[in-house]
Amino acid sequence: MKKTLIASAVAAATFSGAALAQDTNLPTVYGNIQYAIAHDNIDGGPSEINHFDNGSTLGVKHDHEIAPGITGFFKVELEGINADDKSGSSGIDALDEAYIGVKGDDFGQVWVGSDDSTYERAVDEIAQFYEVATLNIGPDYTTGEGDLIQYMSPSFGGLTLLGAVQVNGDSDTKAGADKSYPYQLAALYEVDALELAVAMDSNDVSDGNNENTYGLRVSYNLDNLRLTGEYHTRKDVGDLYGLMGIYTMGANQFALSYELGVADDANDTERDTITLQALHNVSDHMYVYFEGYLGGGDEVYGHDFEVGDDVGAGVAVSDERSIASVGAVYYF
Repeated sequence: MKKTLIASAVAAATFSGAALAQDTNLPTVYGNIQYAIAHDNIDGGPSEINHFDNGSTLGVKHDHEIAPGITGFFKVELEGINADDKSGSSGIDALDEAYIGVKGDDFGQVWVGSDDSTYERAVDEIAQFYEVATLNIGPDYTTGEGDLIQYMSPSFGGLTLLGAVQVNGDSDTKAGADKSYPYQLAALYEVDALELAVAMDSNDVSDGNNENTYGLRVSYNLDNLRLTGEYHTRKDVGDLYGLMGIYTMGANQFALSYELGVADDANDTERDTITLQALHNVSDHMYVYFEGYLGGGDEVYGHDFEVGDDVGAGVAVSDERSIASVGAVYYF
């Protein structure tokens, strides 16, 4: 699941609003069940319809005051439930997030562990917004979400600075068995309804290309309408352009986006995706949605694909692929 703005906001409110947990200093337990059905079609090729678990999770979170103005916190979130088919599930067997940290009014926030990365939070909004998100392109950055030490400063007149370093040792269990310390830096400036964010990823991993990734995001909030534009670039990989609008009307949310990826190759290979979402909040703990995707461009889509996966390799049959999905999420 790609976390929508509304789902993230509701989850944050749930974490901070559990009065019982705050009064008794007990941890907050939260979770969700996510179901989706999608019809996946390659023009001139195969098509299929599947029902699948879209990332159900169960988590626990706690914070406490260490000293006046200083708070300690932790969070553990597990996934892998595969709620749609118990025969294919081994229970909660995968870790999504796990970290520990401290935060204060004067110095900001420092945390260590597995979490969404600094680059993702700062500038990668469009690809992370949707629920099913199979055809969303997203920028190319390689620093992972584990072994991270992250920092977020307090706001200096609307300016917030962020940074992260991933500590990879030379154990044989590490990819490439080499020491590396990839890092990310970001700055976010908010004034009135305008948000400006820039970020970079050093990409210091053994993927054959250590060129940096640079990203820029501009967002504007106008009453019930949010507009976002993104640009990401990485030498010898390509450029990504994205535009998205989100309109909220009562319990309903509508989103429309366009992404264009241009590869840095001899043919300037292009791939684009149009995404539409309509989401309805049934209650304070449940929402349903429809998402439609239309992808095309110079890249051809092959036979080997499955709903919920990225485009697979295979026999080239078409340069157009469409997905229509409906889903429901219950969270507490």
